Amino acid sequence: MTAPSDNNLIATLQARFASHPERHAGIDWASVQARLDAHPDALRTLREMERTGGEPDVVALDETSGAIVFCDCSAESPAGRRSLCYDAAALAARKENKPAGSAVVLAGEIGMTLLSEEQYRHLQTLGEFDRKTSSWLHTPDSVRQQGGALFGDRRYGRVFVYHNGAESYYAARGLRGSVTV
Repeated sequence: MTAPSDNNLIATLQARFASHPERHAGIDWASVQARLDAHPDALRTLREMERTGGEPDVVALDETSGAIVFCDCSAESPAGRRSLCYDAAALAARKENKPAGSAVVLAGEIGMTLLSEEQYRHLQTLGEFDRKTSSWLHTPDSVRQQGGALFGDRRYGRVFVYHNGAESYYAARGLRGSVTV
């Protein structure tokens, strides 16, 4: 049985789903509802994504498994998940002016994963995101081992993915994530 707060979350997700059909062409709400009913533990993650400003919405369907992919679809990087360095190692390496946390650790606490470059570029085909902010992206080990991390944004009508030191953090950089249900 779903709790009243779960019913409110599901109503919010359903309204957002109906308002943005361009994000999930060919997927119907009944399929989404069935996945949520079969995986009620996913509601905790979706609730945290919503609470921190992510505005999660359906962006993909795995045709083989029937899994639904929710992604942060807030216009800008979620306000409740900004001013973070990339990961725990970067946070530990900062000697002064440490941020409150890291993107990778917070994503794990929420129960989601950072978007890959491919997922981020796909998201940007569904709308215009991060026009004033930027979002940390899952970084390949080959880049991370050299001290860097990737982030993306949209400027000048284009999507950019570039790098920064993993220890860096900015008020306008946060994290977008996804969860597969």
